[in-house]
Amino acid sequence: MLQQFAWLLLTLLSGAATVLAYAPYRLFLLMPLCLVTLLWLVQRWPQRAFATAWLWGLSAYCSQFYWIYISLHDIAGMPSPLAGALTALLPAYLALYPALACHLTIRVHRHPLVRAMLFPAAWTLGEWLRSWMLTGFPWGAAGYSQITESPLAGYAPVGGIHLVTFAVAMSAALLQLLWQLPQRGQLVTTLLLVALWGGGHQLKQQQWTHDSGAPIQVALLQGNIPQSLKWDPATYEMTLATYYRMLVQAPPAQLLLLPETALPVFLEDMPSGYLTMINAVAGLKNSTLVSGLPRRTPDGRGYLNAVVALNQPGQPYYAKNHLVPFGEFIPLPMLTSWIYQFMHMPLSGFTAGGSQQAPLAIAGQQVAFNVCYEDGFGEELIGPAANASILANVSNLAWFGKSNAMSQHLQLSQARALETGRPMLRSTNTGMTAVIDHRGEVAAIAAPDTRQTLTASVQGRRGLTPYMYYGNLPVLLACGALLLLAAGLGLWQRRAMQPAIAD
Repeated sequence: MLQQFAWLLLTLLSGAATVLAYAPYRLFLLMPLCLVTLLWLVQRWPQRAFATAWLWGLSAYCSQFYWIYISLHDIAGMPSPLAGALTALLPAYLALYPALACHLTIRVHRHPLVRAMLFPAAWTLGEWLRSWMLTGFPWGAAGYSQITESPLAGYAPVGGIHLVTFAVAMSAALLQLLWQLPQRGQLVTTLLLVALWGGGHQLKQQQWTHDSGAPIQVALLQGNIPQSLKWDPATYEMTLATYYRMLVQAPPAQLLLLPETALPVFLEDMPSGYLTMINAVAGLKNSTLVSGLPRRTPDGRGYLNAVVALNQPGQPYYAKNHLVPFGEFIPLPMLTSWIYQFMHMPLSGFTAGGSQQAPLAIAGQQVAFNVCYEDGFGEELIGPAANASILANVSNLAWFGKSNAMSQHLQLSQARALETGRPMLRSTNTGMTAVIDHRGEVAAIAAPDTRQTLTASVQGRRGLTPYMYYGNLPVLLACGALLLLAAGLGLWQRRAMQPAIAD
């Protein structure tokens, strides 16, 4: 009984501790330590490998994504029992991927060297799978814990976040080998660890892209409008007035950028006098005024979560393509539409904008926009980034209160800047509004939960990183090859044991 309690406690604690590896805490060394603890647990109790890893994942993802409860209960008004159950449902699903990875690691082969090869491959493929299955949820991938303080972050522009994840999992596997191998094997393992982390450090010094054009001045507006008031008709005029005052007070900048759905009105329904006023303010500052706001599709049958250049001819725009299930569209409406009777979720039926959307030309730079958690999908941003010199994300994380969600989302944007070698602008409603340079470092940031205009000079970049050339394919092929090799060795091991058993 005591042994089972110790197993359960260590499993849950090592999973929950992973939250400290990510922003805002950024204790990046914790992630390989938590993974090596998991690896030890599943090897210590191999018959419980799947259950151990599932419980570990459940604990890890509940600690990382507790803020889902805030959006469902505090903001959307869902009753506590239902909000709690739905909050746990996502971690329970996500935990299946580490469970499967550990189950494979234990069942395929018994030799420590083969398991050390198999574990990082299975873990990385699992995280890649969950980044696109059921529209994907890539938050919490092990690689993000290394962005950008860790030497392992240097692998991001080479193979993307999944290569960083592979390096983290490989670090855990090598640490496990240190107490499984004899002295000579321990020396080789230590040298491999040094090479892995030293190689990442050297790659961080590499410049993969180059300056393009003259720097531009940007002003990023953080309105800090509470989500409970954002779509309230009684406060509609207050929101418009708030952003008008912020625009008037903003210093001259070539780009004035407002957050996701900053103006809570369809573009087609915006009072013409208000649009004339804010465009006049932008004109006096010689600025391009870009705002997040909903707009109707060209056929008038749907609506888009858009980012619109309000004072440019034709009002060019980007429309969000990777929509959030339940938040922006209703998946399997015949099965899930009943949920909406328990919560207030305005505009939950957006139309996807399409994957082939051109950047917006602003002050001699090409700016590729994305909306909210779209910057969590690195491979989807390769195409837009290749045609752009600056990336920009507009978000509204007021849905998650004063939680870790804002800091975790900032870390996703840092990863995208690293992968593409381009600066990333972040204009958010409540935080983290920031300017990230092409190395993924935060160059300027606004205090969260404040009304503030963040100004900075931003240098555009051109050129392609290795990740932009090849995407996730090399990492996936390498992981697949390792899995096949391990499976072949496992099959050979079982066949070799059969004659001995027969004798």
